[in-house]
Amino acid sequence: MLTGNEIREKFIEFFMQKQHKHFESASLIPDDPTLLLTVAGMVPFKPYFLGQKEAPCPRVTTYQKCIRTNDLENVGRTARHHTFFEMLGNFSFGDYFKEESIMWSWEFVTEVLKIEKDRLWVTVFTTDDEAERIWIEKCNFPKERIVRMGESENWWSAGPTGSCGPCSEIHVDLGVEFGGDENSKIGDEGTDNRYLEIWNLVFTEWNRKEDGTLEPLPKKNIDTGAGVERIASVVQKKRNNFETDLLFPILEEAARITGRKYNENDNVNFSLKVITDHARAVTFLVNDGVIPSNEGRGYVLRRILRRAVRHGRLLGYTDLFMYKIVDKVVENFEKAYPELRKNIENIKKIVRIEEEKFSNTLDQGIQLVNQEIDNLLASGKNKLDGEISFKLYDTYGFPYELTEEIAEERGILVERTEFEAKMEEQKEKARSAREVVMEKGQDTFIEEFYDKYGVTKFTGYEKGQDKAKLLSIRELSDNKYLLIFDKTPFYAESGGQIGDTGKILGENFEARVLDTQKQKDIFFHTVEYIKGKAVIEREYDLIVDVLRRNDISKNHTATHLLHKALREVLGEHIQQAGSLVENDKLRFDFSHYEAVTAEQLEKVENIVNEKIREAITVGVSHHTMDEAKAMGATMLFGDKYGDVVRVVDIPGFSTELCGGVHVDNIGTIGMFKIISEGGIAAGVRRIEAKTGYGAYLYEKEEAQKIEAIAKKLKTNALDVVEKVDKLAETMREKERELESLKQKLANLESKSALMNMENINGAKVLLAKFTDKKAEDLRAMIDAIKDKEDRAVVVLASTLDDKIIFVAGVSKNLTDKVKAGDLVKKLAEATGGKGGGRPDFAQAGGKDIDKLVVAMKEVKDLLKEIL
Repeated sequence: MLTGNEIREKFIEFFMQKQHKHFESASLIPDDPTLLLTVAGMVPFKPYFLGQKEAPCPRVTTYQKCIRTNDLENVGRTARHHTFFEMLGNFSFGDYFKEESIMWSWEFVTEVLKIEKDRLWVTVFTTDDEAERIWIEKCNFPKERIVRMGESENWWSAGPTGSCGPCSEIHVDLGVEFGGDENSKIGDEGTDNRYLEIWNLVFTEWNRKEDGTLEPLPKKNIDTGAGVERIASVVQKKRNNFETDLLFPILEEAARITGRKYNENDNVNFSLKVITDHARAVTFLVNDGVIPSNEGRGYVLRRILRRAVRHGRLLGYTDLFMYKIVDKVVENFEKAYPELRKNIENIKKIVRIEEEKFSNTLDQGIQLVNQEIDNLLASGKNKLDGEISFKLYDTYGFPYELTEEIAEERGILVERTEFEAKMEEQKEKARSAREVVMEKGQDTFIEEFYDKYGVTKFTGYEKGQDKAKLLSIRELSDNKYLLIFDKTPFYAESGGQIGDTGKILGENFEARVLDTQKQKDIFFHTVEYIKGKAVIEREYDLIVDVLRRNDISKNHTATHLLHKALREVLGEHIQQAGSLVENDKLRFDFSHYEAVTAEQLEKVENIVNEKIREAITVGVSHHTMDEAKAMGATMLFGDKYGDVVRVVDIPGFSTELCGGVHVDNIGTIGMFKIISEGGIAAGVRRIEAKTGYGAYLYEKEEAQKIEAIAKKLKTNALDVVEKVDKLAETMREKERELESLKQKLANLESKSALMNMENINGAKVLLAKFTDKKAEDLRAMIDAIKDKEDRAVVVLASTLDDKIIFVAGVSKNLTDKVKAGDLVKKLAEATGGKGGGRPDFAQAGGKDIDKLVVAMKEVKDLLKEIL
């Protein structure tokens, strides 16, 4: 019996023997702004399929971690649904096609996995005669077990337009006990659970145009996907994925912690499976830098984690438990994903924090449910509206099942049909908003140019000026053009580093380079003509703005120093979440679940500057991927895929894969200054900083501000802090004196007011108007009067900045008759304002000063009536 680890290993070994290069799994956070999460094995290779980038090698094999939540409610109910799953893949970028991919899949399934041939079925697209012929002639597969299916089953497309093509799938017949009879085939009624798809071959060969017609893609590609969990269930002869060695140890751990047993009953099995699946998904998401939040991928993580916590409650377990299961997930998957072990403490910390938050939410939800039920019972009803149960679920994250359980205990019915209707409405919105994996076909111009000339040779690592032949001119507008040369010293924007600028010179020609971009390693120079016109096939001098490039280089190398310093101060869980390297500043985004303190920022800045002082020579070298790993290089997806990778090394401190330009010695950076730090999204922080001359200018500006402050304070810059401290202390003394005077004034005014209080049926009543008094002044007066009179009603008004402030106070033994909140509310309404408060004290505001006198008279008349 093959284990999950062995299935992965044998797959990779098999295709490496077929001249495929093994790429490690990419992050669950895709390098693609159109996707929330990595949802398929081909996502990391999307730029190669689209022709946006030249694939580093024509054949690739991988096992890829993926996340999907479109069928979240089915996880735990069925044998195959998961949030997190792994896809085995072999890919061809314009190399081999149908015949090889079909033959190799057959060889691996039957000879390596050793799945019985007579249990296998194959589907092909309705019109794909070629695929069927290959199966029959090259694999000796019986025609009677090949089923042709339509677009809904055996056609893959990026969307209404773009890349598309037929599919061929391999299925395993699980036997008649799962449906149908001896004569059944795939697609027959009642056989949905019988034929298990384990392998999907996508033949991407067409581009669907706007009018619906198909045209051949410039290069045909192969995209293969095979589910690790499904294959494991077949080769390990398990009825469902949760009983394989990939998941069962985690399930057993969940059962042990919660004190339940697998196969105790269906409900227990359901909850244990949910916890098992979700613990794995949560562990991998947090490891890849996702932080719980109320939006985006952070919300996906939060929803999965909370669903698992709810199922712990359904099992009768109320203590925190999800963070404990992380240990078992890591133990089970660290061989394939060793980074889990390095990050385990950070994963557990984040999971525990979120679990604690939701435990409080659960308790709050229980209170909310009981309040709604109390309201129902008070009104004589016995049915809880589905709108309420859905709001509790959607807004507060409170599980429907718990709402139902609490309601039933108190004899209340819950409208489940309406709740499910609301859920379906939400799912429909999610489905309609779901991103597609590809949006468009390959750029014909890029493909044709590449086929004719290949990539642009970049010489900018060695020099800032070069001679090059002009190969293409594309006119933009307003005297702007895109120029492509056979080689260039201009760095094209990538990896967060902006493109170079400079100038291009030739015979009777001059142009200003405004920007440099690239696609599929073809460099585009956006230029503005200054003199003459460029001519194809002529040679020109390409001259980079070296001063600007030097500033960019300093900032780029500083980001490497900053990245390392953050990991030293905040922890090894820090991962880069984005960066921008410009000539005047750098910006570095990183995953972190809490605010960075001032002390931590100071430590980070000190580490970087202390390292700069060491004036270490920066090493740039080229290695194989295995050699780079051995060096301990930090790797970001997008940099790491190639036969040879570029390593930027600051010996003894930082080693990263990077294609950007850097200083030769970190001492030339001169100075590093953090300008700002803050959160930009849930779990993502941003630091902006300056280096070199930019940092000097920033410090100079700060010094000038201090000089200006010192001048106003009539001192010098060295003594400005001491002077400010003295001023602050003087101000505090003055504030204390002012408060004391205010209190004395309030006492005097209250004594004066006591003399003018009107006795109404045994109660002392005062209504008075003031000018320019604040609410706290009026309150002080009320407190002073109530201290001296045990049966008092005081209503005070003050006009301040064209507005009215009302404050009312009522002695405790009179609040059964008079309520301060009612008095100020009446005053506010009469003068166009609003407010309220407690029966013994209340405050409000008004707008119409002209109505103040009338309003106060109405309140006095009301008091006479009440008292």
